[in-house]
Amino acid sequence: MTELILLALDKSSTLSLFSRAFQAVGYKTIIAHNRSGVEKVIRESHPDALLLGTKLDEEQGIKIIEKLLTQYPTFPIIFLADKKSPELIRKALHAGISAYLEPPLKTDEIIEAVQISLMRARRIGDWVRKEITGTTASLEKRVSELEVLLTIGRNLTSTLELDSVLKSVLSAAVKLTNAEEGSLLLLDEETNELYMRASHNFEEGFAETFRLPISDTLAGQVVASGKPLILSKSSLEKIKTAYLVQALIYVPLKFDEKIIGVLGVDNRLHRLPFTDRDLLLISLLADYAAIAIENARLYQTTEIERTKFEAVLSNMGDAVMILDQEQRIQLVNTTMSNALDISVEKLHNNLVSEVITQSDFLMLLKLEKKDSTQYHEISLNDSRIFSAQYTNIPNVGAVITMQDISHLKELNRLKDNFVHTVSHDLRSPLTAVLGYAELLERVGQVNKQQREFIRRINSSVQDITALINDLLDLGKIEAGFDARRESIQLDSILRYTLDNIKVLAENKKQTLEIDIATDLPPVRGNPVRIRQMFDNLIGNAIKYTPREKKVFVKLQREDNQIIFRVADQGQGIPQEDQPHIFQKFYRASNISTSASGTGLGLAIVKTIVESHNGRIWVESKVDEGSTFFVVLPSS
Repeated sequence: MTELILLALDKSSTLSLFSRAFQAVGYKTIIAHNRSGVEKVIRESHPDALLLGTKLDEEQGIKIIEKLLTQYPTFPIIFLADKKSPELIRKALHAGISAYLEPPLKTDEIIEAVQISLMRARRIGDWVRKEITGTTASLEKRVSELEVLLTIGRNLTSTLELDSVLKSVLSAAVKLTNAEEGSLLLLDEETNELYMRASHNFEEGFAETFRLPISDTLAGQVVASGKPLILSKSSLEKIKTAYLVQALIYVPLKFDEKIIGVLGVDNRLHRLPFTDRDLLLISLLADYAAIAIENARLYQTTEIERTKFEAVLSNMGDAVMILDQEQRIQLVNTTMSNALDISVEKLHNNLVSEVITQSDFLMLLKLEKKDSTQYHEISLNDSRIFSAQYTNIPNVGAVITMQDISHLKELNRLKDNFVHTVSHDLRSPLTAVLGYAELLERVGQVNKQQREFIRRINSSVQDITALINDLLDLGKIEAGFDARRESIQLDSILRYTLDNIKVLAENKKQTLEIDIATDLPPVRGNPVRIRQMFDNLIGNAIKYTPREKKVFVKLQREDNQIIFRVADQGQGIPQEDQPHIFQKFYRASNISTSASGTGLGLAIVKTIVESHNGRIWVESKVDEGSTFFVVLPSS
């Protein structure tokens, strides 16, 4: 290929001389008379060399050289001086020229200078291409390594199949280091030995039986020190009996600073040594392997716990359902599925309102969620009754649990029937006993002691009769026999009660402080039961308030509710007794056993209040007194 020489000279006889001389030896020439022309020729024609004079179109040649070599560092430039000048030579050489010519000019010197410059440019080009080739190969190797590491990383995050991940790690370790074999050894803490969990290019039988003690072994040394080991020696190193290697790398498998094993590669046949780069790659792969092993362990632990949880959930007697914040069913057990007669598959991940039609169950979801837990009874179509609890779980949703209380309801019904029957049947004989006791004094003279006995009989019979009457009243209310409702004025009923009961306060010289609001709205209720409620609460306040103390009665309106409260100055109710005082037959622990009462009064009051859709509670402090609150909705 004919070389192209760019002549950057002003028009002169010298220019013609150079052009003829180059053409005579087979070079092509092209001419430029200014710097822009030079740059254009270089861009478009790619000349092989440049011959440049001291000046070009009044511009210093040295300046042009400096600018050109900034853009084209390896471009050969021959500098043609117009006179002999050591200073000019120094500046030209410093600027980076390939050859230097000065007068008097000789054709042989000119041709030689061009040939030397072209040869030097070729050598530089060959060296650059060689370097580029080597750099490209090195980069390609690095890219290949990165691709392998990325593939391992993707496998690590996309699968929990440990065998597959470990095999790919070992395969990559052998491939990236040009090793012959790879092994992954895990620590058996019970035997303090290393066993081969995965291998590459090992015989299957050998890998299965491989056990290596921690003491006096290279792998054990890595476990003990936590530091990697790279070994490349001309002499053989004995790793295990009958197992010799020429070179090896061992790096520790770490997770949370705990050593769980060793990852290694080795060469048994050829003596190719391993490098620090190989050590770095194996260390990276060891981190992948450690993460994979820990992920598999955590997954296995999670699966075991999940299996246990599912077994407990499926076999527990209580029905359980977990909802998200949109009331979509996230978890449900077999008991709940059977109770609702809907398959687990149909319930899972569906909105409650779309798959469940049971009215009581849906009512539980619609209850006003003032408290974290709501209670409700659910009657199913098969006559079973469940006690259901709806519990809010912040940032999660809610959990619904149900317990089958059908047997408890039946026991309660049988008990109530028994109590009602016994109470009803006892009234006639008790009436007879009372009647005959009263007739004893009419049929003959009785002494003082006999008269006292008769009085005690009358008192005991009256107490039993009162108890029976309370039981019968409670049974009627609980059975719903008093369901009749009418519009009533609570203030009128309260005043009637106060008129009848104030004599009890007067007998104890107590003061009744009464505050009844005016223009109270009517209430839908049973006037007889409401009066019974007032009688019981105010009567108790007078009963347990000492002589010459005060009893406070207040009736007021708040929004669409009417609140009744009665406060005494009695001995109060201990804190531990307060949750139980509305239970049947329960009496506070600080009440004297000689105090009269059946233990049913507050139970009857609570049943009356709840049958009127109201609420009742108590606030009390020992030695300070008690205040009972009743809230009823206005009609």
